[in-house]
Amino acid sequence: MIVNEEKFVTKYSFIYTLIISVILLAPLYIYLDHKIKLQEIRTEMKLKEVQAQIIKAMAVFGNHPNETFEFPKFTNYKSGLYRKDFAPIYTQIKGDLPSYMSGYHNDGNSRYLITKLPPQRYFFAEYLVTKGNISFSSILLESTLIAFGIITLILLLSFYFLKSFSRPFKRVNEKLDDFIKESMHEINTPLSIINVNVDLFDALYGQNKYFKRIKSATKSLATIYNDMDYLIKQNRIEYKNESINFNEFLQERVNYFELICQLKDIKISLQCNLRAKINFNPTKLQRIVDNTLSNAIKFSNKNSKIEITLTQKEEDIVLTIKDYGIGIKQPQKILDKYYRENENMNGLGIGMNIVNAIIKESDISLDIKSTLSYGSEFIYTFESPMIIKD
Repeated sequence: MIVNEEKFVTKYSFIYTLIISVILLAPLYIYLDHKIKLQEIRTEMKLKEVQAQIIKAMAVFGNHPNETFEFPKFTNYKSGLYRKDFAPIYTQIKGDLPSYMSGYHNDGNSRYLITKLPPQRYFFAEYLVTKGNISFSSILLESTLIAFGIITLILLLSFYFLKSFSRPFKRVNEKLDDFIKESMHEINTPLSIINVNVDLFDALYGQNKYFKRIKSATKSLATIYNDMDYLIKQNRIEYKNESINFNEFLQERVNYFELICQLKDIKISLQCNLRAKINFNPTKLQRIVDNTLSNAIKFSNKNSKIEITLTQKEEDIVLTIKDYGIGIKQPQKILDKYYRENENMNGLGIGMNIVNAIIKESDISLDIKSTLSYGSEFIYTFESPMIIKD
């Protein structure tokens, strides 16, 4: 089965990009943190520089009570003089201060520098406070561009290298897939020839028990063939739903498996208590019914029976296939791929896994009940959205 190259490359390109980006963006985070701290230091130094100019201006003015001191003004900074209790003597700062302790303080995008002044020297002020704004937009823009560049480069390189590496595997996969398809065709042809010739022999010379066994074996092989055919096509074609008469469909499948049952003296019965139609795909429904019936026959004892019932439970339809065979040791594992409880039995262990995949993507639930030496019961519930109501 060919893996979709585009999906494979796209999926793993994003995974590798994510992993490598996390590794490479860690230094970028450190760089970003360093730039932010550096910006804080620059802002603090600028506030100190402004305060130095204000203190210098006040020192030059000196103590002249009869003269007017013009407090220095700056475009991007506001300052003020405060008493010991932080009552303002003169201030350009509006609102409350973030702290009443000396030092560098932050409040959102604003930064404050509170400096304690020598007592009784500068207009009887105890504190000089300067406020300025800080912006990290340029740092964030730079970091975003760097991160975007790193991620884009990694994604492009991952996509390129994965696409290059996947080409040889794709060619091998295509050859293997072609081989499987040709092999499947070669299997189907002799199966058809055997069935046709057995039917012709029966028509000319009457039924023969040996030919019955041959035809039964070909039907078992046909079930395996249909499973393989479904696996090959499931990712290539769209299985469209259509209206299916459930009663007639089940009767057709019972007729198909009746010959196989006769060889083991197994009685197979079908009981339908309702006329049911569902909106579902016939190929998928056949895989569900055929694989369940095939297993029921395979693990049934001679001279036993298989009961198929179709009933209604509220608005849902319930299909039950019950056998009186050897039972299942681990019912929870029966749906696993390649799982086989008895290695001596024929089969590849893929039939019920196909069933599991189909019911998971559809409005169907499965309940398996089994008791060793007493048999198994497979209960499929087809939920109301897929039921066609007359």
